[in-house]
Amino acid sequence: MGYVSAVPVPQPRARSANSSSTADNGRRSLVLALLLGALGAAVVLLTSGQTWAEGTAQVGGGTLALDAEGGDVTGVPSALAVVGLAALVAVFAVRRAGRVLVAAVLALSGAGAALAAFRGAYDSSALDAEAARTSGNASATIDALTHTAWPFVTTGAGVLILLAGVLALRYGRHWPSMSGRYEREASPRKATPPANPDRPEELWKALDRGEDPT
Repeated sequence: MGYVSAVPVPQPRARSANSSSTADNGRRSLVLALLLGALGAAVVLLTSGQTWAEGTAQVGGGTLALDAEGGDVTGVPSALAVVGLAALVAVFAVRRAGRVLVAAVLALSGAGAALAAFRGAYDSSALDAEAARTSGNASATIDALTHTAWPFVTTGAGVLILLAGVLALRYGRHWPSMSGRYEREASPRKATPPANPDRPEELWKALDRGEDPT
């Protein structure tokens, strides 16, 4: 008596549904990463020109109000925002391991920008240097130091760039690549070699067509 084994039947519809769901997730993550990365980098670059710190310095027996912009406090966030933008564009020009590497650079640039901005929110060195230059006293320091909300806005923008990098690391393998399209467009088509009329088969084809091969 033979045994009948139950062989699982492939489910093409289930596989198709999973493939469609993966493609949808890839498209959504692509759009979200582009928005987060571009918005985060733009905000970081804009806030670097805003006032981050304010204070007063003793000058000639009186007080002088001083302020420092984000670029004066630290230039790291804006520099890393430019790196993040470049990585966001480059992630579509590479594939496989290169895409993972570029996505990691994108995430690290966002993390670095956020950390530098957060540390800059409590940094008084830029205003101290301005106080020393204004008063002519190298040991002069700033008084009544206050910080605005812009460093924390910059920190949040750096986190947006970080999230774009995380999305690229997680879903980047499902994103389209520019290089594949360019390679297909650049690859030349194979030219068909011209027929040799002296070959015997070509002579017979000419006779079949009613032509005089001589």
